[in-house]
Amino acid sequence: MKNPTISGNTVTITWQGKTAPHFISDLHQWENNPRPLAETSPGRWQISFDLPDNAYLEYAFFDPQTKTRYPDPLNPKSLYNGVGGHNHYFYMPGATATPYTRLGPGGLRGKISRHKIEARGVTTSAERSVTLYHPPTDAPAPLLVVYDGLDYFRRGRLAEIVDNLIAAQKIRPITIAFLQNAGQAGRMVEYGCSEPTLGLLTHPVLSLAKEQLNLLDVEKHPGAFGVMGSSMGGLMSLYTALRLPHIFGRALCQAGAYDIWGQETITYGMVKHFQKPEVRLWLDCGAMDFLLESNRKMASQLRKRGYTFHYQENGGAHNQTTWRNAAVDGLQYLFGV
Repeated sequence: MKNPTISGNTVTITWQGKTAPHFISDLHQWENNPRPLAETSPGRWQISFDLPDNAYLEYAFFDPQTKTRYPDPLNPKSLYNGVGGHNHYFYMPGATATPYTRLGPGGLRGKISRHKIEARGVTTSAERSVTLYHPPTDAPAPLLVVYDGLDYFRRGRLAEIVDNLIAAQKIRPITIAFLQNAGQAGRMVEYGCSEPTLGLLTHPVLSLAKEQLNLLDVEKHPGAFGVMGSSMGGLMSLYTALRLPHIFGRALCQAGAYDIWGQETITYGMVKHFQKPEVRLWLDCGAMDFLLESNRKMASQLRKRGYTFHYQENGGAHNQTTWRNAAVDGLQYLFGV
């Protein structure tokens, strides 16, 4: 036996033993709503639920009394969840992982370089790492700045995705600056529509990029650069494009946190009341994401104001794998040939 078993749209997860931990997942708000398993036969415990055919789900077993997670011996597929633990995962029959993370025997066609920049006064850290992707071209190329850059580089495999999309002539060659965030102590502040973060981009980040990369002249090509991020980083990506459209005229916003603790962020007021800038925006969100309604609301507001944008929902939730798979379409929309 292995987990899960799927019949139509019904998923069944099984635990074997005298007792069973609870089930937590994308679908059930994780530790906020642990679901008990029912004993269906001696020593066999199960939980069943329905998912759409295009869903991707992450889950774990959990004891709500001891706050302990347990691995699933019936599903070897697991990954680091970015917040100190590991989740098991599976795809429904109609969903697949993007093939653009796979590299051939030669590895990346572009090159990677690693750097440090000064970041005093932004939030909590005096120094940040920036990882640069140099595309396989001698021609000047636009820049894409990536918030939560280390996550997108390591778990999101974004360099591999971009490298493969360039090789397949799905997008034009672009450069990338993967920007380290401030960590849990400062990330919310740094990405909460922060002017100091814009200063970090326009000075040390752009200075490094101009020094190390062969960039398009943004004075001659206004708005040619892009920015992307997810959750709070998705919010900050939209804010960056609205505030600096002459530089960052393209934004890939994944599961943006446009409402925080029930309050609208300033991005709504900017979209509603500011003069509409010349920007091109991509928004995506998973159907199981707790920020889904916020993203639908922002898409509706952008549509009312006549923005150039695309909004797309997918079968995932609030996790890096969902964003990794969805980024392929967003990159083609923003930088397609």
